[in-house]
Amino acid sequence: MSTCHDRPDPVELLAAVREFLAAPPGDREALHRRVAANVVAIVERQLSSAAEDEATHAARLDDLGVTDERELAALAATLGEDDPRYPLLTAHLAAWARAKVAVVNPRYLEDARR
Repeated sequence: MSTCHDRPDPVELLAAVREFLAAPPGDREALHRRVAANVVAIVERQLSSAAEDEATHAARLDDLGVTDERELAALAATLGEDDPRYPLLTAHLAAWARAKVAVVNPRYLEDARR
């Protein structure tokens, strides 16, 4: 599915919630229900931004002259600070990290602005 966001993907997340909801209630049900609600919210955010996130990620990779995350990692591991692509690389990596956080827990970004 999406390459710009990490595992678990929406299908894996929804399967985990389904398994939880099908299981008999236990002592920690309130905690598990909050976790399940958070999982559903993550899936909603990931699916709602998937097309835009994928296009943006592909454009970033193209800007850096790489075709996938493996090549991006190799570039990041070998690129020195004196290379003219270094500022572009760091800007793209920071933007990618912010996009991931916006899906997983956007409150972290709100807290960082305070």
